Amino acid sequence: MPISNPKRYTVTAALIYANGPIHIGHLAGCYIPADIYVRYLRSKGKEVAFISGTDEHGVPITIRAKKEGLTPQQVVDKYYEQIDNSFKALGITFDIYSRTSKKIHHETSQEIFKDLYDKNVFVEETTEQYFDETAQQFLADRYIVGTCPICANPNAYGDQCERCGSTLSPLELKDPRSMLSGASPVLKATKNWYLPLDTMQPEIEKYINGHSEWKTNVFGQCQSWLKDGLKPRAMTRDLDWGISVPLPDTEGKVLYVWFEAPIGYISATKDWLFQKTGSVEGWKKWWQPTGDGETKLVHFIGKDNIVFHCIIFPAMLMAEGNYILADNVPANEFMNLEGDKISTSRNWAVWLHEYLEEMPDKQDVLRYVLTANAPETKDSEFTWKDFQTRNNSELVGIFGNFINRAAVLTHKFCEGKVPAKGDLQEIDLNVLKELEAFPSKIGDSLENYRFREALTFIMDLARLGNKYLADTQPWHAIKTEPERVNTILNIALQISATLSIVSEPVLPFTAAKLQEQFGITENLWKDAGKADLLPAGQIIQEAQLLFEKIEDHVIEKQVQKLHDAKRLNELEGKTITPVKPEIQYDDFAKMDIRIATIVEAENVPKSKKLLKLLVDIGTEQRTVLSGISEHFKADEIIGKKVLYLANLAPRKMMGMESHGMILMAEDRDGSLAFVQPGKDVWNGGTVN
Repeated sequence: MPISNPKRYTVTAALIYANGPIHIGHLAGCYIPADIYVRYLRSKGKEVAFISGTDEHGVPITIRAKKEGLTPQQVVDKYYEQIDNSFKALGITFDIYSRTSKKIHHETSQEIFKDLYDKNVFVEETTEQYFDETAQQFLADRYIVGTCPICANPNAYGDQCERCGSTLSPLELKDPRSMLSGASPVLKATKNWYLPLDTMQPEIEKYINGHSEWKTNVFGQCQSWLKDGLKPRAMTRDLDWGISVPLPDTEGKVLYVWFEAPIGYISATKDWLFQKTGSVEGWKKWWQPTGDGETKLVHFIGKDNIVFHCIIFPAMLMAEGNYILADNVPANEFMNLEGDKISTSRNWAVWLHEYLEEMPDKQDVLRYVLTANAPETKDSEFTWKDFQTRNNSELVGIFGNFINRAAVLTHKFCEGKVPAKGDLQEIDLNVLKELEAFPSKIGDSLENYRFREALTFIMDLARLGNKYLADTQPWHAIKTEPERVNTILNIALQISATLSIVSEPVLPFTAAKLQEQFGITENLWKDAGKADLLPAGQIIQEAQLLFEKIEDHVIEKQVQKLHDAKRLNELEGKTITPVKPEIQYDDFAKMDIRIATIVEAENVPKSKKLLKLLVDIGTEQRTVLSGISEHFKADEIIGKKVLYLANLAPRKMMGMESHGMILMAEDRDGSLAFVQPGKDVWNGGTVN
């Protein structure tokens, strides 16, 4: 059953692999929702530990290390720093952003594994697993690719098909091959330790069925796993990178990354306390029942991690016996990008560190758009056009416009000070009643992980302010009822002040500016909605633009950048054309290749590809029709020295005779380049 009134909150955000930069799919999946939730709890005065870090073991790390020519440790060091800095720049307020390569994590993971081992929880089993005879190494799931048995994707991984999302085992793949050598692996016996999820299923079912309030996508996926029947899962692997198995005679074996990675939340809590106090004392109150009130554990993750956080990790903690289990796991679905799935391998992504470099003052715009489009129950999509529209129409046109009008009018009519309210009219009373109700509505949405809904209410409050000013028209009332203007602007400023509090979880940088502008020193949710949040006489700073309009050329540049990155990635995958079958020297000797100069060039009417060239080959000038007009302009190539195949038989093209051929080099992107002599060779010089 869900915990209704916890004393404290342990909030975790997924441990991301430190094998590459972070992108908007990661942010929308769990990090921004988690930060919004935590900021709200802190504003409510709750005791919170916000925990995350990088997952620095597992096959993705070793794959990246091999690709970049680095050691696994060098890879995780590089990306940990980049990810950590990016999160800080975006305003993600972790209490600790730790690492699973730290000693404290190794020790904590080994302690829990050894405890489960000593309690005879694991089943020791010798099975046949794929082995690469060329690389002389057992292959972890991600080192095996093959054809998916569900959707026939030829590049499915040994643990999951990224095309159809099916969870797989390596033995299910058709035509498996090793990612290390490309060879077909063989089956070889090896011993590992398994968590018997099959015998634990009744207890796991009881836990999950006690949380029918979970999001439908989370609860439904769990029920699907349970319906299919849980199977034992190996908690150790045959690898050389990871946390060593703390048992005798286990050299070359490490803890399964999905055994030790979620334990990273526990070790990170210890790391946090040690960094604060020099001791890990007190970590248990965040993870174990203490008798002084409930601790609510909430995991923010993406949908690909549901099974690990809702079934495997809880099963481990149940077996250990001394830990609380997650009260909720509000996993989001996937965010797509410009009509396609985000793909790191295809470089089809908006990378956070690049966004922050190119738009350093627009952190809140990204947070806003990703929240407005959050894939809370189904996949959603990010487009740069929508990003522009939401910024210009909503942040600039609604939110920023209201705050600016209220501040400007206050300086114009009230000397920059909060005026005192006079007699209240019906419209004032109605607006103040609505204002009072908004914090509760927004808070209820946030507490129930409906962040899109909460953002809608926040914007509705800004709309309320705009409508109130439009209906009361203080710029007209000042001429006949100056005292009435004081009341109108007081109420407009109270709405603005509440906006600075309730918008802070989503728009922290903007809220900080507002609270400084209005002289609000504490960001407390209990103050939001009050009709006297700002006392009469308080000085309001000059109006400042909170958001700027984003022009078309900025968006066009980002879209072009995406397509350029995708194109370059595709080119990297292109292979050199295989060498043609062997010929004899006599075959080659038949070709008469000479140096020539292009003396005239013009487009061929009704042809998109052909240029009509006049080339000087020393002894004469000849006409050549060459299909290069999509690559070169006629007037740019006059005077170029080229290689010319002189004894190619003439042929008719577009009603003209073409005599010979200009030789070109084709780059991997399909573009053409002239093959030219290294010095100014005379026309007619032969190529031997």
